[in-house]
Parts: sequence; structure tokens; C-alpha cells
Amino acid sequence: MSQSKRRIGFILGLLLMSVPLCCSKLSCKKGHSGPTYESIQAVFNLEAFRPAVNLSNPTIANISFTLYAVLGVNEKTQILTTFLWLRQYWQNEFLVWDPDECDGVTKISLPVKNIWSPDIIVYEFVDDDVSQACPYVYVNHTGHIRWDRMLRLVSACNLKIFSFPFDMQNCSFTFGSYMHTIRDVRLSPALSFQEMSQNSRRYLEASGEWELVDILGEASILQFGVDEWDIITFWVVIKRRPVLYVVNLLIPSSFLMLIDILSFYLPPHSVDRASFKMTLILGYTVFLLIMNDLLPSTANGTPIIGIYFSVCLALMVISLLETVVITNVLHHNSMKYKEVPTWVRVVVLKHIANLICYRWPEHVEAPPTSQKDEPEILNGDSGVWIVQTASQAPAQDRASSLGAAALPELQQICRYLGDLHDHLTSMHKESALLDMWCHVGYVLDFLLFRIYLLLICCYALVIITMWCIWINQS
Repeated sequence: MSQSKRRIGFILGLLLMSVPLCCSKLSCKKGHSGPTYESIQAVFNLEAFRPAVNLSNPTIANISFTLYAVLGVNEKTQILTTFLWLRQYWQNEFLVWDPDECDGVTKISLPVKNIWSPDIIVYEFVDDDVSQACPYVYVNHTGHIRWDRMLRLVSACNLKIFSFPFDMQNCSFTFGSYMHTIRDVRLSPALSFQEMSQNSRRYLEASGEWELVDILGEASILQFGVDEWDIITFWVVIKRRPVLYVVNLLIPSSFLMLIDILSFYLPPHSVDRASFKMTLILGYTVFLLIMNDLLPSTANGTPIIGIYFSVCLALMVISLLETVVITNVLHHNSMKYKEVPTWVRVVVLKHIANLICYRWPEHVEAPPTSQKDEPEILNGDSGVWIVQTASQAPAQDRASSLGAAALPELQQICRYLGDLHDHLTSMHKESALLDMWCHVGYVLDFLLFRIYLLLICCYALVIITMWCIWINQS
């Protein structure tokens, strides 16, 4: 009981000491600049009390900030880290003096820990402030206090990375009192939102990865049950500078895709094209692994640039499969010396060749669409090949007709000439079959190459359109 009585007596003593202070100004002495230490110490003793003579009148607090830097954007944890220069104003009705009585002193600095300050916080705060503290405030002779401090703000933000690296983020900073309702503390902006945006843009023009677009704001009242709080919500709109990602991601990927397109001009009957494409796919995979750290990752979705890289890799695999098909047509079927089926002649060598405007070599004519129309005699000038083999019967008939008058050496020469004729005819047939299958492969290669170009063009248009639409909507 004795300790509680002592505490009550101490509080009553403080209140009695504050009665003359609340009803008068701070005292000054002649020859002493500013209020006396005793009068200021009396205000320090009232640190725990809101500095209002009439507690029914709320304390007016004003805030403004300058966005100095965007320190980091963590897409995976949805956290934005910024550095602010925060300025707070409020009035302490106990710290009032007459400058004429205090040697013309109109402003003094006092330690902030010894006077009452409004408990203004940022509702999106998710981590401790590790910035350097500013321990002093400026106090005007009218009782108005200005507190400038630095704030490293780690706040939660709904980051949308679909249009990365051309994305634009809109994060909110909500300032408000943690405990005092509108009956005790009223909150309002110290500067217009346009002035805050201009001041912040001046420092963010040439710093870091992000560019400030605008700062918007709105003052409102937060209601929870029967209590109401004054809050000010700032919307900070920032835009990513995409030059770094365009140079390090998009341009190398585009060059690799261009090389893949140019690889179609390699001879299709050469095995080097397939090995070249496989090496290109391997290099593109290594490129994606190296650049994986530059790509943002989040559980909400995949950025469009990630889809772009996946589709590019898929297109390279498709081009490799096309090369495998063409190589199979040129080598597998031609080495077996199979006849070209009629439907292949009609569909590939006639209709598809006309569709893609395939140009036949000058010394080669377009082959007939049916085997019945094929000539049986080899014409060296026209370049048409023979499919019907010569038998040995004509050679033997000629040898028998001359057998009576010819010498045995001439008969043997005739047999050698017949064998040579058969061999040359077989070689011409094999060469003609090989040429025919080569033309089938060339026509299919031209067709698949144009389809591949069409897919890449359509894909590029879709990607560019989606990026433009997203930027316009943002």
C-alpha cells in the first residue's frame, strides 16, 4: 500500500508541476539564449503524456517521404525493400516560448527520446528497421516539431511478374497510428502527392534497376469495431529498366534461334546438320542454366519470358526432329534402292513442289507421276533414267549370228560388252533412284522449313502482342 501511495503521489506531483506549464510558456533568462533548462526538463518529465492542454483536442500529425532507392524486389517471397527519407510534423503545446524574451531564438533541437512522439507505423512492415537512427528533432517556438529520419522499409507487396522484364509494380505503403484513434491523433500529408512524386523521381532517375513512375495517395479512415484510425495510403508505382535483361537474355536467345534457322541451309543429305543442331540445343540448355538466376520465380505463375525460352527450346527440338526425318528419307530409303511410291510422286513431287514453288535444277525435268509413263531408253541429253534392265539374250543372239564368221576373241569381247552394258544400266538406275529420293527429301525439307519459319513468326508476334497489351494495361 505504501508503494502504491508513493506512485500516486509522484504522478499527482507531476500533474501539479505541469499545471503552470500548460497555462504558460517556457521561461527564459536574460543573457541566456533560448528557454531555460529547468523549463525544458519539466516538459521532459511529461514524456509519457500526449502534449495537449485539452485532451479532448486531437494532436495533428503530418507526414511526407521521399523514395530514395529501391534496394531489392524478392518475387519469390513477395517482398519489396526500399529506403525512405521520412519527415514527420506534430505540435507539442508544452514547448512554446516567446522569441523576444529568449534572445531571438526561434528553433532548438531536442532529443526525440525525451519528448512525446506519435506512434506512426507502416502497416505493410514485415521486418525490423535497421537504418541509422536520428536521435534529435527540431522544435519551433510555436511548438511545432519536425523529425527527419531514414527508414529502411521492408514491406509486403503483391508482385506481378508475368510481363518480366517489362513489368510494372504497384506497391502500397499505409501510414497510420498503431494505438491512437482519431480522438487522439489526426493524420494528414505534409506535402501534396505530386510534390512527393517529383522529389522522389529526382533521386531515382539514374539509380538502380527500377524507375519511379508515380506516387499516388489517399487519406482515409480505418474502422475496426467502434474505433476509427486515420490512415494515409501511398501507392508507389515503379517500372523495371529492361536493358540488362534484353542484352543478357533476349538477344543471345534470339541469336541462337537465328543460327538454328540458318542451319536449314546446310545440305540435308549431310550428317553435319543433325550434329550441328544437337550442339546448338546443348548450348541453349547451358545458356538457360547460366541465366536461371536472372529469372524471377514465384508460386503465383511463370513469367512470359520463361515460356518464351521453353518454346524456343521446343522449336529447336522440332527442327532437330525434322532433320532426322529428312536424313531418314535421304539415306535409309535411297540406300535400299526402293522405287518411289506413286502416292509420294503425286503428293510430294507434284502438289507440294508446286505449292512451295520448288525449283528443279536446269538439267533435270520434273519426274512423271506414274511409272507407266517412264521411258525405257536412257537419253543422255534429257537426263532421264532407265528402270528396265537389259537381258543377256540380245547379246547372245548377236554373238550366235556372228559365231560362224567371227573369231572366239570377238565372241568374248561381245560378252564383255554386254556385261558392261548391264552394269552401266544398273548404275544409271541406282543413280536415278538416288536422285529421285534426294528430290523427295529436298521438297519435304523446303516444306518443313517454311512451316518452321511460319511457327517462329507467329510465336514472335504473339509474344510481342502479349507484352504490349500487358504494358498498356499496367
